[in-house]
Amino acid sequence: MMVVSFVLGVGIFFTPSYIAAKAGTPFIFYASWIIGGFVSVCGALTFAEIGSRLPAAGGYYRIFSNCYHPAFAFMANLAVVVINAGSAVAVALVGAEYIKPVIIPAEWQATMSTTVIAFIILTILFVLNYAGIKMGSRVQNLLSGLKIAMVLLLCLAVFGNKGTVNPSVTIHQSATTAIASLGLCLVPVFFTCGGYQNTINMGADIKNAQRNIPLAIFGGMFIIISLYLMINIAYVQVIGFESLKSKQLLASELTKSFFGDTGFKITSIIVFTSVLGFLNASLMSNPRVFYAMAEDKILPDIFKKVNSKTQTQAFGLSLFFLIILTTLFFIKDKDKLINYITFIDNLALAFATITVFILRKRMKEVTYTGYHIRLFPLIPLIFIVVLLFVCVNIFISNMAEALTGLAIFLGAFPLYLLLKKIS
Repeated sequence: MMVVSFVLGVGIFFTPSYIAAKAGTPFIFYASWIIGGFVSVCGALTFAEIGSRLPAAGGYYRIFSNCYHPAFAFMANLAVVVINAGSAVAVALVGAEYIKPVIIPAEWQATMSTTVIAFIILTILFVLNYAGIKMGSRVQNLLSGLKIAMVLLLCLAVFGNKGTVNPSVTIHQSATTAIASLGLCLVPVFFTCGGYQNTINMGADIKNAQRNIPLAIFGGMFIIISLYLMINIAYVQVIGFESLKSKQLLASELTKSFFGDTGFKITSIIVFTSVLGFLNASLMSNPRVFYAMAEDKILPDIFKKVNSKTQTQAFGLSLFFLIILTTLFFIKDKDKLINYITFIDNLALAFATITVFILRKRMKEVTYTGYHIRLFPLIPLIFIVVLLFVCVNIFISNMAEALTGLAIFLGAFPLYLLLKKIS
């Protein structure tokens, strides 16, 4: 359920339009999702072994600190935490936009800020997670189950399609154009398929982690890829490929074709449920990175304090919530988030993936009984090469956003030196 909620946020409800515009043809559109899904499975397989080898709280930080210099580990993970806070804000704002017309009378909507609704959503989830990990996990299981059911409901729109949309137009592209289009498409595809790696932050909270982390990642990614392929087929069949390029509220278009005028309210509930699941998973996972940093004496000991009754990392959770709230009042352009989030996240993922080679070399295989990747080293190498390919495409096409991501990463180094000096 954590894997499903980390990956299935709101991306699938708006990125297909962007991907269709960049793809130019249905073939490249579907190819980008299939290739992106295959590469994401390669990444999931790799992180299944990494998580099985290092099942610890804040596992995503732990693999960096074990295999690289502590400064690099701090910089990469602090950048990822800050970006995750930005992602949470962007997702919360989208959820607030969708749910506002449903819960607030029309005459009050102009005076009720979307930011205020996002703030209320985030605060409620913070309080629930502060109440304890069992409460947070129960909320997570409920929300993730609802997300799966809601997306399947959207896919039913295929059966309600009356054939009123224009059929997809067949367009021929040169090989060079097709490769360039595919590279641009993979950026939002990876944004929509990413997040499964954060599951290893929960390693210390999972029973029999060496067995259950791989099973969770396999099961979660199978559900995600199946849902994504089905809903993209529904988008093309119901909306039409050419129309898909210019549509914004994709989920609304699907529900309208099947449920009529009540479709918007149904869509709002679907998207809002997905938003809640993503935000709750983010609040559960990210504070554990602070815990791992405190164990390495980079952050103060207060980040290691865990409530014996609730298993809550009160200070770490509160700090992450504060970062989210700070971002909430400064974020300007949600669309640009995709590029610089994907850029820095893919760079971090590439370096994280390399650690499987280091861990295999360091750990004696006779003492390790956890999951092993088949077709090693081909699987992790495919993942690394495609991640770097996407990073190069972002840097070439959106240099400003790429440099923003790098600035966040490099800006963590002075903070690392300061914290080391204080400690």
